[in-house]
Amino acid sequence: MKRKFIKMEGAGNDYIYFDCLHEPLASPEALAVRLSDRHKGIGGDGIVLICPSDIADAKMRMFNADGSEGKMCGNAIRCVGKYLYECGAARREALSIETLSGVKKLKLYPENGIVPRVRVDMGAAVFEAEKVPVLLPARQIIDYPVQIAGETHRITCVSMGNPHCVVFENPDSLDLPQIGPLFENAPVFPERINTEFVQKIGERTLKMRVWERGSGETLACGTGACAAAAAAVAQGIFPRGEDIEVRLRGGTLTINVGDTVFMTGEAKIVFTGEVEL
Repeated sequence: MKRKFIKMEGAGNDYIYFDCLHEPLASPEALAVRLSDRHKGIGGDGIVLICPSDIADAKMRMFNADGSEGKMCGNAIRCVGKYLYECGAARREALSIETLSGVKKLKLYPENGIVPRVRVDMGAAVFEAEKVPVLLPARQIIDYPVQIAGETHRITCVSMGNPHCVVFENPDSLDLPQIGPLFENAPVFPERINTEFVQKIGERTLKMRVWERGSGETLACGTGACAAAAAAVAQGIFPRGEDIEVRLRGGTLTINVGDTVFMTGEAKIVFTGEVEL
């Protein structure tokens, strides 16, 4: 059985997308593992299913490269909005997408029938430790010292619909493949954790590398960029309500942290194809 797919990326965060609006896809967990392989598969950070929804314009289900299902992906949801508009399924500038983290609202910026940029209302940044979750003796974990594999790091934990640990350390000086798994699987994070290593490099600019649970280092993470900006605001590094540039290895995202967090970034088609299932 063959199935059409479309490869899209946002800030280098690349996924393999399947239109499931009229035809479901079986065993997405196993398929994510096989197709995400960059040598023996299509290659990507995972797969995304674009499904029908009873409460929104569509539902997004995303599966990491290890087959685990993620609750939310900010870069992927921009691409879902782009696809729905350009294929004609929902040709509107304001869309709603159902995710495991709730319904997210999108604003599309079409140009001549193509959508190069999308803004996503990511919801409020949540700092309550039990909601992240993180098992440390404080109501909120903000600039909090913790030992990871014998080393002390100051961390800020925040949920953007999925759990994040933000560490203000120079990302370029780290052996991320070595330290990333130590954070991801640390006992204080009962659901594992996405970890952002962040450095302020300008008046409203952050540089960031990310280790995603289930995928390893990726070129970008939308929810991670939101978490990093929210952590910077919580720590008094930046003021609330102003645009913050987050520079990732795959591109730049614009984040605005207020009562809710807005993320704006590009969405691009890489290629389309057909794969044997």
